[in-house]
Amino acid sequence: MEAMSRCKVQRLVIIGAGGFAQEASLLVEEINSSCVRNVWKLLGFIDEDEAKWGIELRGYPVLGGWRALINLPADVLAICVVGDPADKKKLVKKVEEQGRKFCSLIHPSITLSGDILHGCGVLINKGCLLTTNINIGDHVSINPGCGIGHDVFIGSYSTLMWQVSLSGSVKVGESCLIGTGATVLQKNTIGEGCIIGAGAVVTRDIPPASTVVGIPARPR
Repeated sequence: MEAMSRCKVQRLVIIGAGGFAQEASLLVEEINSSCVRNVWKLLGFIDEDEAKWGIELRGYPVLGGWRALINLPADVLAICVVGDPADKKKLVKKVEEQGRKFCSLIHPSITLSGDILHGCGVLINKGCLLTTNINIGDHVSINPGCGIGHDVFIGSYSTLMWQVSLSGSVKVGESCLIGTGATVLQKNTIGEGCIIGAGAVVTRDIPPASTVVGIPARPR
């Protein structure tokens, strides 16, 4: 109870206004519910799609595009919640150019041991299991139900979809997209910019910028 009483309310916006962003708003609520008072005050979403401006998603407004973000006070934090790593990287760079800082959102049910390191802008959703000696880069998104084994490295801007399994000593390069239910067996390396198809089983190293599918995973 003492630790929970130290919770501090901070304002944030979510960059993106798609389905993944709506799930992130639920994550914010679940983090808040784990504290004796709110940790986050979610102001809404930022998205360049003008058709979304002014609408509400789960009760939170789409505030507008970049101009709306620029007009927010400097202490409002951001998190970029976009599945595609290339798009996510571009959006993050635009936010960084404004000098705005990022936050991370980690579900309260997730236990992170002292030897798990993660960068800024990281999202880890419910039902994930992370073991030991794990290094997660900046702006990595980990969807519900993922399992991450010992000595795993995940490069910045990568996205793990639902129920991805990374076995021990796996290395995932920057800006990779790993599809729902995919499995990467131990000691394999996935090169930068790879796409791993849903349900694929990776049994060997994957060269950079590859798209692989199937069991075992092979180039499409």
